[in-house]
Amino acid sequence: MEAEKEPSTSSGAKVKKSLGWMEWLRGWMSVVHEFLFQRITASHLENPMELPPVNDLTCVITGSTSGIGLEMARQLAQFGAHVVMAVRNPKAANDLIQKWQNELSGTGIPLNIEVMQLDLLSLDSVADFAHAWNARSAPLHVLINNAGIFMLGEPQKFSKDGYEQHLQVNHLAPALLSVLLLPSLVRGSPSRIVNVNSVMHCVGFVDPEDMNVTSGKREFSSLVGYSSSKLAQVMFSSVLQRRLPAEAGISIACVSPGVVDTNVARDLPGFVQTAYHLIPYFIFNATEGARSTLFAATDPQIQEYCEMLKADEWPTCAYISHDCRPANPSEESHNLETSYKVWEKTLELVGLPSDAVERLLEGEQVKCRYGSHTD
Repeated sequence: MEAEKEPSTSSGAKVKKSLGWMEWLRGWMSVVHEFLFQRITASHLENPMELPPVNDLTCVITGSTSGIGLEMARQLAQFGAHVVMAVRNPKAANDLIQKWQNELSGTGIPLNIEVMQLDLLSLDSVADFAHAWNARSAPLHVLINNAGIFMLGEPQKFSKDGYEQHLQVNHLAPALLSVLLLPSLVRGSPSRIVNVNSVMHCVGFVDPEDMNVTSGKREFSSLVGYSSSKLAQVMFSSVLQRRLPAEAGISIACVSPGVVDTNVARDLPGFVQTAYHLIPYFIFNATEGARSTLFAATDPQIQEYCEMLKADEWPTCAYISHDCRPANPSEESHNLETSYKVWEKTLELVGLPSDAVERLLEGEQVKCRYGSHTD
């Protein structure tokens, strides 16, 4: 299977070092607009939202013991899906399952949920999880990359793999998981990868040669780490969608859940948390925040929309807003030259060969330098 050609770049092309001030301003306008008007623009949505039939779906959800991940796991399971809670703390997940079963006692609603350990701060853990799931030779219909971190105000921290933590949890680990699970997603075709993103990607900028933000060219802040990691996720997802052949039957969408009061807020400074609770009108609760991702994961129109974008050679993957409507991601996310560089650098950082996608789709084994296994 021939890989898609990457856009050619001239050796004399000027390297972009940051967002232009107009891009930066438009990005912050998008953030402020979502914060102020999300409740109005999403007023047409039910809460919780009615889901289409999901009885035949198997869904892996990362970070599903709190926040919108918890809501997605609970709702999908109660509507009949087979839910795999991929979590760092299996005991917390099992306690939740027991609680849900107790609440449904006597209703006759069975829950088909299981728990598997996954720590996104360890790429070994990600590779081992993917190997364990693929070894089942079972179909996977929906992968929801939900887990994320935003450590506002915290100093720069690195994982044991040597990567800045926002970069690893929000981008590198989900990217590795998505690629390694392609064989199972093909078995579940038509299937979907849904990445929980953020409107904050609109103020992000990615330097593919300095994704850890350690070169000194940019001063690190948690805002830089978070917004850049979310933009990198959109760029990588867009290239992955372009490289997947139509016959693979895998759709990819990034989703903004809106501004949500979840455990991300627990990492915010005290005064910011206080502000969160003083202005509840503007902020979604977890059930409201889960709607757009559940829509992207289950609505039958999503696959058609992704196919249309691919046929039109649209530069980005599908992006679904907090109001469950298609949206256009940031201007910088349309930069194909940077997107392909992010693609190449990401595969390098997670230890995969440049032709990993094509080989996995052909049923070949691919060596990854992470994990207990070499395939």
